[in-house]
Amino acid sequence: MPVDELARRIVGSVTVAGEASPRVELSPAAAALLGRLWHRHGPLMFHQSGGCCDGSAPMCYPAGDFLTSDADVLLGELALGADAEGVPRVAPFWMSAEQFGYWRHTYLVVDVVPGRGSGFSVEAPEGVRFLIRSRLMEE
Repeated sequence: MPVDELARRIVGSVTVAGEASPRVELSPAAAALLGRLWHRHGPLMFHQSGGCCDGSAPMCYPAGDFLTSDADVLLGELALGADAEGVPRVAPFWMSAEQFGYWRHTYLVVDVVPGRGSGFSVEAPEGVRFLIRSRLMEE
C-alpha cells in the first residue's frame, strides 16, 4: 500500500473487556507517519505510561521491544492495511493500568506535531513527536 493511502483517520478496534466503543484512533498525520515508520522499522506498537520522564507521551517502539504485562491495558489495535505481500499491519496501543485508571473516561487521538520526541520512540529522529489529544468518551 502506498504511504499516501494512509493519510486518513484510523480508528482502533475495541479491545477493553465489556466495552462496545473504540478508545483510540490515529489522526491522518499520525497514520501517514506510522506508515513511513513501519516501512523503515517493521511492525510497531505504542505504549503510554504515566511516568515522569516521558511525560505520559505515547511511545512508539518496534513490536516486541517494549514488554507488556498484566500491569498494562490494551486500548486498541490500529489497522494500517496490508503490506505489499498482503500481510495485515496492526499496531497495538497499550497503556499502563495505573494511567488507565486516570484516563478510563477518555477517548484518545494519537496525533503528530513538530518537536523533539523521546530518544526511545522511533519517530524521534524525524523531528516530530507523537502526542495525545483527548476528549471525554460518550456514553
